Amino acid sequence: MKLNEKLKAINLRKKGTSYNEILKNIKVSKSTLSFWLRDVILNNKANKKLLKGRELSRYFAAESHKQKRKSDTATAIEIGLQEFHSLLKNPLFLAGLCLYWAEGDKHKQERVKFTNSDERMISLMMKWFREICSVPEEKFRIALHVHNLHIAKNIKHHWSEITGVSERQFQKIYIKQTTLRHRRNVLYNGTCAIVVNNKALFRRICGWKLGLLAYFDISP
Repeated sequence: MKLNEKLKAINLRKKGTSYNEILKNIKVSKSTLSFWLRDVILNNKANKKLLKGRELSRYFAAESHKQKRKSDTATAIEIGLQEFHSLLKNPLFLAGLCLYWAEGDKHKQERVKFTNSDERMISLMMKWFREICSVPEEKFRIALHVHNLHIAKNIKHHWSEITGVSERQFQKIYIKQTTLRHRRNVLYNGTCAIVVNNKALFRRICGWKLGLLAYFDISP
């Protein structure tokens, strides 16, 4: 019985049939099938058939992922739209939304990121992320961009106090070289970026923006 199954598997494989397709017809484990077919050499026709099958599988997988992403995006944006009017009662919501729209990341990777050098604005946006967006503390990442003139030993500690985020959640500091020989603004401590890798939040914020446009009767 096993010999007949093995011969059938070998014959199917030589025709360019994939392992998954063979397993649908022959009820053995994948490890057993691999052992049976380890010495099978495929001709050009069989190789082309396998390659075409893999390309189709990748295409359908990518198309499925694309459709799911569209659906998830539409759902999250709709949730944001529905939330808008109830959140509008909170002044912090509107202030943070407008600031994020102006200074926030519009990256195609759907990453939530807000960058600024004004410590008060960073403090306000941290309050917005915590109270309006309900971002868990462990999800915050802080990225600092500084000129070599501004890199002080305690710069992480400085921004940690401003943001309330542990220094362990800071990314590697990006240091930009400058031709200047002295600091023009002694109070400048580079730029601070608040980063939250959350696609669902990014999409909700998009919904809030659409709600804001609709509120002021502006076409999106």
